[in-house]
Amino acid sequence: MNIRGWALGVMAGACLLACRRTSEPPSGAGDVAPGEDVGERALAEVARFLRLGPRVAGTPGAAAAADYLAQRLADLGVPVEVDKFRDMSPFGEMVFRNVVGRLAGTEPGVIVLAAHYDTKAGIADAFQGANDSGSGVGLLLELARRLQETPRNGPAVWFVFLDGEECRVRYGPHDGLHGSRRMAAQLAAGVEHHPVRAVVVVDMIGDRDLRVTIPRNVSPELLQMVLEAARAEGVRAAFGLHAGAILDDHQPFLDAGFPAVLLIDFEYGPVPGSNAYWHTMDDTLDKLSAESLETVGRVVLRFLHMLGGRGTTGPPTRNRSPFR
Repeated sequence: MNIRGWALGVMAGACLLACRRTSEPPSGAGDVAPGEDVGERALAEVARFLRLGPRVAGTPGAAAAADYLAQRLADLGVPVEVDKFRDMSPFGEMVFRNVVGRLAGTEPGVIVLAAHYDTKAGIADAFQGANDSGSGVGLLLELARRLQETPRNGPAVWFVFLDGEECRVRYGPHDGLHGSRRMAAQLAAGVEHHPVRAVVVVDMIGDRDLRVTIPRNVSPELLQMVLEAARAEGVRAAFGLHAGAILDDHQPFLDAGFPAVLLIDFEYGPVPGSNAYWHTMDDTLDKLSAESLETVGRVVLRFLHMLGGRGTTGPPTRNRSPFR
């Protein structure tokens, strides 16, 4: 991801869900049962995933990670597909792989839960990328397990593990966000014949000192729903707004006209306000906590339940791309 000092007004046209917002979050199916350790299970998933080593896009490490994710989803009983594609990069054409697990729903539409699995290039052979990108991967795998095992009503849920989020040189049309641009284009072109209710991207959400900083370039309706979900779960203090926009995998979905929100803690360091661990060898498993993963996991589950029954989205509203 990349932080940009874009004017806030640029993002004022973010997608709105064409539906009524309820004032009181519902309870029931979105709750996590007492004693069900979503956070502990998610952290264990992160630890297993990190054993693969660096996952730089276009390398054997990334290919091995895609194979691992596909097998893990299959082991959890989630139907899975691997979308292998080629895209240009600053170093020529490269191969990327998106891994998509799909759970059917009882209502029209689909909710996309996404996280990137690649790691930043050029750091070190032993780089873990525990928070960026391991934390999002671990949480999505645990949510896939829970939703696959728990009967529920609502739209279909797709668990999308995106390749190539990290740029090699500088973010642009052919550098970074490869997997999300691919997926957004497929949805926009009608390759997947499902109305998209929401896209939720999770990234860097395992920090022990959790402070989710939702950027300004998100769909306002989804932002409000996330904050309502956090309030309902009693963790509203852990969720706030970033001062500006953040370039991450949610942006291509916004550009394609889909409602999207990014959950990210962009203050990942030894002291409040610091991001010193990001893209360094200090991004290790010991910096993460099950409690933080539990907090975000509960909010996402609550959000899924809140979104059920709200109907499909209205006509797309395109957002300005940072590449234009």
